[in-house]
Amino acid sequence: MQKRRTFLRRGALAGTGLILSPWLLESCTSGEQGSGESQAQSQAASPSGMFFDISLAEWSLHKTIFDGKMTNLDFPRVAKDEFGISAVEYVNQFFKDKAKDQTYLGELKSLTDGLGVQNVLIMVDGEGGLGNTDEGERKTAVENHYKWVEAAQFLGCHSIRVNAYGEGTAEEVQQAAIASLSELATFAKDYNINVIVENHGGYSSNGQWLSGVMQQVGMDNCGTLPDFGNFCIKRSQPEENTAEAWARTVCEEEYDRYQGTQELMPFAKGVSAKSHVFDAEGNEAQTDYRRMLEIVKAAGYTGYIGIEYEGSELDEYAGIRATKALLERLGAEMG
Repeated sequence: MQKRRTFLRRGALAGTGLILSPWLLESCTSGEQGSGESQAQSQAASPSGMFFDISLAEWSLHKTIFDGKMTNLDFPRVAKDEFGISAVEYVNQFFKDKAKDQTYLGELKSLTDGLGVQNVLIMVDGEGGLGNTDEGERKTAVENHYKWVEAAQFLGCHSIRVNAYGEGTAEEVQQAAIASLSELATFAKDYNINVIVENHGGYSSNGQWLSGVMQQVGMDNCGTLPDFGNFCIKRSQPEENTAEAWARTVCEEEYDRYQGTQELMPFAKGVSAKSHVFDAEGNEAQTDYRRMLEIVKAAGYTGYIGIEYEGSELDEYAGIRATKALLERLGAEMG
């Protein structure tokens, strides 16, 4: 596959005499940011008849947010105006100190209501591993998530996404995760909120391990968030604890992503369409999206599939558009 690290304007390309595929030509021009309403108007609505709806995960724009070019309050408007997406998935670290700030949450809720944007879920990180084998730390981690359950209810989300990591043997961490998820889901039940676990590294990226956790918890409001690309069980260690450093690490042990997704789908209350790089036909080069969507459809899932672009060859805006176009194309074909 030809690398596309930078994209030229349409006019510059015309002068070269090159003939590009329609998808690639569109990518060359759609990566421009900040064009607002004109970008939204240029995109057709999601095809009718798809078996799923499309949402946008905030992590797709993490570089833009970390660079200070966007805030959490800007995110819903960008999702709607730039990409024509009316459902959003938040990442708590972008409003980490606002979980109990009713003024802030009220502003966010009023904003999304005005835009007609559905708040879908909050991805919760940095509050402790629910698979922690130290009983005191495990209890603290559970309680740290309570405020995000309350925030999710306030915003009208259906779920919070949590992490089941911990140190110990697979059995030890599994038992700790079962206890934590049972306690947290019991708390969340009164708020009509689901607690969902993503395959997010370590044991949780082993589909059999995580599906076993779900089976033993056995609660209606406890489920999974299968991610198409997060099946790395063991990674090399980053030189520093930053998103950029983690992106440069290498997977040393990986679980089969198709098997893992199939194992997690019976418990799924959300699905994450992870994308990194695209070929000239607009297909994701690392994951067979058609095969993944066939697995999702066979499980009877009809909810949101969240775009989570993490690539570097396309900028974040173009990467989101490429993922959306792929989902819409396959969704329309599959019905």
